[in-house]
Amino acid sequence: MTSMNDPKSSTDVWSRWLLHVRNGGDAAFEQTLRLEVQQYVDRLLDDARIGPGMTLLDVGTGEGAVPFRAIERFGPGLRVVLTDISTPLLSRAQARAAELGAQSQCQFIRCAADRLDGIEDGSVDVVTARSALAYVSDKGAAFREFWRVLRPGGRISLAEPIFQDDAFHACALKSLAEADGGSPRDRLWPLLHRWKAAQFPDTPAGIAANPLTNFSERTLFELTRAAGFSPIHLELHMDLSASPLPSWQTFLETSPHPLAPPLVDILDKQFSDEERRLFEATFRPLIESGRAMTVLRMAYLSATKSAVERSLATTAEC
Repeated sequence: MTSMNDPKSSTDVWSRWLLHVRNGGDAAFEQTLRLEVQQYVDRLLDDARIGPGMTLLDVGTGEGAVPFRAIERFGPGLRVVLTDISTPLLSRAQARAAELGAQSQCQFIRCAADRLDGIEDGSVDVVTARSALAYVSDKGAAFREFWRVLRPGGRISLAEPIFQDDAFHACALKSLAEADGGSPRDRLWPLLHRWKAAQFPDTPAGIAANPLTNFSERTLFELTRAAGFSPIHLELHMDLSASPLPSWQTFLETSPHPLAPPLVDILDKQFSDEERRLFEATFRPLIESGRAMTVLRMAYLSATKSAVERSLATTAEC
């Protein structure tokens, strides 16, 4: 096992969100989220087609949900390489490996998805990423790195959230807020817009410039194809369901991604006392009644590094 240095700093934006903001400080809600994440992970691992003696590279590993589940499912013969840009999260993953007695199977490398420094060409059998590419500015470079480190016949298996519709929603709210008609409902549009615009870009230019929102599932497909992978399979899953948020306080303390402030911070910094009262009077009953709904959009993509030269693989479509 290759260790990484454990610096004194124990938190960053990624670890803070994953360990605290994602769950709103609610331990019971955290367990609900972990069960949800495991469903994504199992689907991703099913598509990875992992076999005995393989080497799995997990990009943007976070706490190590994917590799540790893979070790649980496929046993001690699996070798896993865990990479992340977050030193605190890699340290946490390393501690988890020790708890599981899996240190000998694990290698930990701090690097970005679009520059997999320290990983040799053609050295891994499977590359996985879950909710990692969404934060990468140069996604094309990341796919080229996946191609580089895979052996011929190796596979990628990805599960990425699609946030573009959230940004489109913020744009629509901006238009409604600017067309205030003076009705009680119209008083809510600026508040809703202020909330969503603090978490997602609300202009076409902002959407195009933001790595979280300037891509769709079709973009992921075309980037995979341009990197030379074939065959490719992609499924977009869109699920409307009751919100799992258990309380108003948890609702206030959570945010949809690591770069978004929680609602409580937005209310404190951008709302007057009167606006906060109106917002809470409108939405707290909805949250506490269990009638609030949520939409999750996740793209699952799997593909193979074929033996065909990249230049030939991407020139023609029959």
